[in-house]
Amino acid sequence: MVHHTMRMSSAIAPRASSRITHMAMSFRSAARLAWPALILGALAACSSVPLDDRVPVEDKAAKAPAPPASAPSPGTALLRSRARWVAVDWNDLPGWDSDRTSELWPALMRSCEKPPFEWARLCSDARKSGASLAGDAAVRTWLQQRLSPYRVESLEGATDGLATGYFEPLVEARRTAQGPFRVPLYMTPADLATRKPWWTRQQLDTQAGVQAQLKGHELAFVADPLDALILQIQGSGRLQITEADGTRKLVRAAFAGHNDQPYKSVGKWLIEQGELKPEQASWPAIKAWARMNPKRVNELLWSNPRVVFFKEEPIPDPAAGPRGAQGVPLSPGRSIAVDAQSVPYGTPVWLDTTEPLSNTPLRRVVLAQDTGTAITGAVRADYFWGWGEQAEQQAGRMKQPLRMWVLWPRS
Repeated sequence: MVHHTMRMSSAIAPRASSRITHMAMSFRSAARLAWPALILGALAACSSVPLDDRVPVEDKAAKAPAPPASAPSPGTALLRSRARWVAVDWNDLPGWDSDRTSELWPALMRSCEKPPFEWARLCSDARKSGASLAGDAAVRTWLQQRLSPYRVESLEGATDGLATGYFEPLVEARRTAQGPFRVPLYMTPADLATRKPWWTRQQLDTQAGVQAQLKGHELAFVADPLDALILQIQGSGRLQITEADGTRKLVRAAFAGHNDQPYKSVGKWLIEQGELKPEQASWPAIKAWARMNPKRVNELLWSNPRVVFFKEEPIPDPAAGPRGAQGVPLSPGRSIAVDAQSVPYGTPVWLDTTEPLSNTPLRRVVLAQDTGTAITGAVRADYFWGWGEQAEQQAGRMKQPLRMWVLWPRS
């Protein structure tokens, strides 16, 4: 799920998680960025068993050597391109016994729809065991019997990293322009492939000839231009559409393409204008600035020439998020985006971080199911908060210290 995260320092990759920088991605397209990075532009003696660094990143997770047949000795290390995993005891995972571990199971079942090579056998076991596992303790025991924990470090041995957050926007919309709903979300124009780069955001907003080329290509209309921008930054989102007959329909505006113009961070533009300080630049702060400066909103929007186009997709399961880089739907609070050269897709990960603002401990087992261009490095995670206002608030402010452990199959 490629997304431009709205955090202050991450990003998405050509596939699918947390933003405001390479706007060519979608929750699944080709360039998701991390929220902070999107906001700021770009804003940081064990025995070893090396994994094959010569295979492309997409193949490494499938071709890594088989793990030890039994629990590895503490201190044993596995090497990946951008990370080192060091075997530890389960007691080293802070808060392990307090997590609502059973909440992981739906996300695990989704990962098992497209399991990495090492997980094929365990996924078969998981499908058979699922009905008999009742409660957190049972799921926790199941994981401990089959997996081994490894502390994730940089190749230089650093164990501290960064957690940011991303979300799927949820926006009210109409099929036709009416009342305050006048801001169009466009489907792909007919001449997009013949003109590269296509017109800029400012040209689209101000030139009648460009607007004429998109006549009839409106997917829906929203009331706030910043809602349209956030959908484009994240690359995907939910539209709560009120139809002409008054019925309401929940659909997904999915990434369909972009105008090949460079992505420019509106947060960075505000900082350069002296309107915000770097430590203030969050999506809630950007929205607050726009409310206080309505006459400069177009100036803000036009600072980012990139425009993203959408296609409509159904949402068969409202409890599931968009598809991430692994190719399976994301689960709010249990999916993260990672650097695939550090942690393979489908890997359970234990997070030790905090929530934004409150600094309440956030310690839980999640699944690596997504990636992002700003999500690079060993100890790096983009946490999927879900959708809605609270998810937007949390994701837009999340920039927390992080430690993480991977849970890897024994054999």
